[in-house]
Amino acid sequence: MTSSIKVRTSMREGKTTVRAIIRHPMHTGYATDPDTGELVPAHYIENVTVQHGDKTLLQCDWSRAISSNPYLSFEFSGAQPGDLLRITWLDNKGESDSIETRIQ
Repeated sequence: MTSSIKVRTSMREGKTTVRAIIRHPMHTGYATDPDTGELVPAHYIENVTVQHGDKTLLQCDWSRAISSNPYLSFEFSGAQPGDLLRITWLDNKGESDSIETRIQ
């Protein structure tokens, strides 16, 4: 199965830039289905965690206010080419996904 997360890394002057996009509908629970007129059930990412090796770099608590297919970008120091980076998300329905990549 293909991951819902696409991630790219780059290094410059000792800083690593991470750019990720997560394919997820991020339904707020407030929109109505145009065909049925009923509310579309809430379905959104609640937590995103980024780890470099065994260290947690970033932990985000998201809500229904985040747009569909969210984009995440940040920089950090202390990485070396080839280090392992792991991104994980968990949504309000208990679904999750993760990806591991090597820093370029």
